Amino acid sequence: MPSMREMRVPVDREKLLAFAIPAGRQTLTPRDVAFYALSIGMGQQALDASELRYVDPVQGPEVMPAMVLVLAHPGFWLAHPDSGVDPKMVLHGSQDFEILAPIPTHGEVRSTSRVTGLSDKGEGKAAIIFSDTDLFDESGTRFARMNRTIFVRNGGGCGSFGETNVTATPAPEGAPDIVLDLPTRPEQALYYRLNGDFNPLHSDSALATRLGFQRPILHGLCTMGVIAHALLRCLADHDSGRLHGMSLRFSAPVLPGETIRTEIWNSGQFRARAVERDVVVADQGFVTILPAGAV
Repeated sequence: MPSMREMRVPVDREKLLAFAIPAGRQTLTPRDVAFYALSIGMGQQALDASELRYVDPVQGPEVMPAMVLVLAHPGFWLAHPDSGVDPKMVLHGSQDFEILAPIPTHGEVRSTSRVTGLSDKGEGKAAIIFSDTDLFDESGTRFARMNRTIFVRNGGGCGSFGETNVTATPAPEGAPDIVLDLPTRPEQALYYRLNGDFNPLHSDSALATRLGFQRPILHGLCTMGVIAHALLRCLADHDSGRLHGMSLRFSAPVLPGETIRTEIWNSGQFRARAVERDVVVADQGFVTILPAGAV
């Protein structure tokens, strides 16, 4: 009998086409703003007052820009049987976000998401799902947009549709101009999932082992948040308004407790690696930082 890792469960193309990703709604509070910053590891430097306004709702709240990745989160919608996807085979492929207007610190936030394409890599191979999300504040202003790809292991043989083009950021040349190591905590995935993503791959050790992982892995979006923290610190002096957008590809999972080393080039390119295993965990990275005083 094939192991769970070897099972071939093609994406059900027709179900995916018909599936409506739930709209997300969230009544945002300063506590939520502070919790998100803590869930990606901000506030670990007790003497760094520049981070306090992100993690202390009394002194802030200041929104860490990468929080748009979890605001009004629709939940792990790929676990719904009507999505046509085997949720056990899902991994995050790539992600980007762009800030279009000030991110609210409180009030109702809503999201709308849609599947825009499906790339079939062939029977027994992967399928890649493309989707986008828009975020709106309570006045109806769209303040962020995001695109993502979802990698479905053994999901091929289903047939492609829609928009499936991705522009890859070229590999940077030479040594990085800035390097910053930020630690993650052993229980960080358990904190991070309280932002709304309850995929059991990040909490259930038995499931993670059956799927071929050493132990539950860190959410890709948590890894992205840690990298965004590094970029905000190194390139924008913790000025949240200057981090306009970023994109990356997830190349390997991070294990909670590992150190994430972000390697940054002055061109805006970056990549990240898990220091303990010397494995690149994110590549094809690019960040847009606005000039000081521009916001």
